[in-house]
Amino acid sequence: MKPTLLATKDAFATVAVKDLAKVRTFYENTLGLEPVEGDESGVQGYRAGSSTILVYESAFAGTNQATAVTWPLGNDLDAVIQALKAKGVTFEHYDMPDATRDGDIHVFGKLRVAWFKDPDGNIFNLGNF
Repeated sequence: MKPTLLATKDAFATVAVKDLAKVRTFYENTLGLEPVEGDESGVQGYRAGSSTILVYESAFAGTNQATAVTWPLGNDLDAVIQALKAKGVTFEHYDMPDATRDGDIHVFGKLRVAWFKDPDGNIFNLGNF
């Protein structure tokens, strides 16, 4: 029998920020994430559904030009986008092949997705999947 290695183990997203104290308001108040197990060394965990997002301080914060965290929202996509916009979140607009835009939402047939950034430029994704 082949070992499963990591297939049966939980994983969590890891996001680098420049100053944890400065981004707490965004993660906790704007995104509504619940803080869990933090420590004094510049690391903070946030509960996102049954997952955890680990936010930590790094000089390389915001340098990733790809999506760092994705939330599959199903039918809640539009409501979440409106709630985030009401809290001042600005959504990104990308020119992508085979995509049209419906406001801030990129449409690929039945797939609808939107992207926004945290204060340090980390890219987050919301989708109707």
